[in-house]
Amino acid sequence: MAKQRIYVNVVGFSDVERHALNTVFRLSEERELSYVPWVPLTAPGVDPNIKRADVALVDGDSAEAVLAHAKELPPGQRLIWVGAGAPVHAWRVVGRPIQWAGLLDDLDAVSAARRVDSGHLDLDVTSPAPLEIASGEIHRRALLVGALPEEEPLFRARLALVGVLDADLAQSTELAAEMIGSQRYCCGVFNLDDHHIDAWSLARLFAQRNPQALNMGISEHAGPLSPWWSRRRMRRDTERTGINALLARPLQADELQRSLDLLR
Repeated sequence: MAKQRIYVNVVGFSDVERHALNTVFRLSEERELSYVPWVPLTAPGVDPNIKRADVALVDGDSAEAVLAHAKELPPGQRLIWVGAGAPVHAWRVVGRPIQWAGLLDDLDAVSAARRVDSGHLDLDVTSPAPLEIASGEIHRRALLVGALPEEEPLFRARLALVGVLDADLAQSTELAAEMIGSQRYCCGVFNLDDHHIDAWSLARLFAQRNPQALNMGISEHAGPLSPWWSRRRMRRDTERTGINALLARPLQADELQRSLDLLR
């Protein structure tokens, strides 16, 4: 597989955090997917083909960050915001102290999001497909994206109670996109905590392709133990994405059933 690079525009951060980030960048060169600090085109020796960063990694505590990202980012660029006061267009929000393993997962997810944006998945969503098939009956099929092994049996059992006996399972962005492009669904379930799958983009594509379907997101950040600002941002982002049902994990069977009852 050809080596891939994610260009990261780093804004703010302390000397200690910068040192940790530079270590991450240096060690990533040994992987197939590496992270490279992005610098403006005015810097000498910069590759002119790299017009912008793939992701902006911003320290929300710095004045520079607030001024630089008060408006929307260029199309296709992701914003990972560290700290409080994240803008509405932030793609990921990371708290302090920084959990480096989680941040690496977020950076890896940029690659999956970039493949969706690039069109390399060959998915046409310009003409959303209706849920109704020729016979006039609703197509009773569900899509589970990133469901954990212990969650899958619960979903299948509860879906069966509302007459949905067919359920496809996808554990990668590419496979999920292929299924969305080739099948019609009455229900889609997206694991918003899986950083190896771009569940947000997939949920948006699912909503375009299946506008009448139940579009469900599941996340530990939607639960009562999460900070209030995290729950508020999760609700706002799901509404913007087209997700019309949001459940907290660990999943509660009764709560799940109440949402799935909408399919009756």
